[in-house]
Amino acid sequence: MLRARLPGMARAQFSSRARRPSGCACVSSLIPGEPRQGMRGRLGEGAGLSMAGGGGERLPGMLRTVAALVLLAQLAGRGAHALYFHIGETEKRCFIEEIPDETMVIGNYRTQLWDKQSESFLPSTPGLGMHVEVKDPDGKVILSRQYGSEGRFTFTSHTPGEHQICLHSNSTRMALFAGGKLRVHLDIQVGEHTNNYPEIAAKDKLTELQLRARQLLDQVEQIQKEQNYQRYREERFRMTSESTNQRVLWWSIAQTIILILTGIWQMRHLKSFFEAKKLV
Repeated sequence: MLRARLPGMARAQFSSRARRPSGCACVSSLIPGEPRQGMRGRLGEGAGLSMAGGGGERLPGMLRTVAALVLLAQLAGRGAHALYFHIGETEKRCFIEEIPDETMVIGNYRTQLWDKQSESFLPSTPGLGMHVEVKDPDGKVILSRQYGSEGRFTFTSHTPGEHQICLHSNSTRMALFAGGKLRVHLDIQVGEHTNNYPEIAAKDKLTELQLRARQLLDQVEQIQKEQNYQRYREERFRMTSESTNQRVLWWSIAQTIILILTGIWQMRHLKSFFEAKKLV
């Protein structure tokens, strides 16, 4: 899940339906994973053949199997996000990506510069660069590098959690667009989506069946990492809930003690007041 940290640290989330961040006149779209589409098509064909030749008694079991495999493919299909956004001269845009540990992330970007004459965005000049900085959940910088107007950055997570990906333009070349806006197209790929399967098939001389099996293995591995990350989040949430419950309990006890002591003090004060006035 990709979340954009906007100016003022407001967040917007990009899930499987990539939503537009507030305060940014941009349009975002999700690039569906190709392995997921291919797998669903093949599952549909295989299911049709089995139901046609296996008899009606095998239908419920096959439907459950197909449904489970389709759900598995849909879960594994998450991890590709494509969007574009606009930044000013001194503006910094950050995104938050929840990543399991030991997971590769690849980001591809390209920039476009607003042209007043044509009133459209054109490819930016080579002199305009982008600085990319990536921080892990502990705030440690794992990537900080200057790139050109179009580039690609790669990093591997070593701690599960929210990783912050920040981009800002090269401040030494701001005169190139003099107060205008820069459009940045960003494509982030996580996990098995970083693999170039056509290149792998050509290099290892894999058949189509072997390539599909390789894709499924990579997807299963990524799903296991996602499950481990969800367990990690659940454990942290449980610890936070237990700590909050204990604090609420102790605060209730302290509040009760304070009320009792306040009542005792008021009774003694009123008693001494009435005795001084000789009313009792």
